[in-house]
Amino acid sequence: MTNQNSTFSLYSWNVNGLRACRKKAFDRFIEQVNPDFLCLQEVKLNPTAIPEEDFGFSFTKYHLAEKNGYSGTAIYSKQNPLHVFLDFPGGSHAGEGRMITCEYDGFYLVNVYVPNSKGDLSRLPYRYDSWDPDLKDYLIELRAKKPVVLCGDLNVAHREIDLANPKSNRKNAGFTDEEREGISNLLAEGFLDTYRHLYPEETGAYSWWSYRGGARTRNVGWRIDYFITSDDLATSIRGASIHPEWEGSDHCPVGLELANG
Repeated sequence: MTNQNSTFSLYSWNVNGLRACRKKAFDRFIEQVNPDFLCLQEVKLNPTAIPEEDFGFSFTKYHLAEKNGYSGTAIYSKQNPLHVFLDFPGGSHAGEGRMITCEYDGFYLVNVYVPNSKGDLSRLPYRYDSWDPDLKDYLIELRAKKPVVLCGDLNVAHREIDLANPKSNRKNAGFTDEEREGISNLLAEGFLDTYRHLYPEETGAYSWWSYRGGARTRNVGWRIDYFITSDDLATSIRGASIHPEWEGSDHCPVGLELANG
């Protein structure tokens, strides 16, 4: 990213339905925060409902699921990418609009909405045996070419510190040993959880809250939205943030600030 500033900002937000979020806070968020890059998950759009607005970005890309109103991702950028890739190489895991990769001069930006294992854990084997290993291998392949920034809803709280009630959720979706192992395996390959890199012991830092029981008001949440970078960007990290003040979704935006150059 080349501009007159010494840093640039990236934000990620699971909007849980872009149309609904726009009625609450989305447009105001863009106006006030003015990110250089914005990655969205769970836009829940169909092809006839894609916003006509560019929201002030020179580049916008939506990747929708085959099933209308389900899943879906988007990337907005103030800089046009060199290349754009959808899903995994070879077309694996296609159909649900879960991943967009944009290549820029200095890095790859990968926006992902990782499949939820579901309450009955029926999708956990797919995630553990296929999705998580394939994502790790893909990111390693990209990193061999240039630095990587991964962001999105990873649908897992990695450590006990990353959710309010770890003991009672020990075997629940989002905090199973298998899901946590997936993110541990990625970090072991030379990637950084940027928020924990800067704030290794910060408590009460969550990005998702259930709509039930006043969980958000009581801050009974989970940190399942991340910015993860290849460790060759470690010296470029200038900030990592979570923004619960923005309430347009059951998730809140998370941010990353990187040095230019």
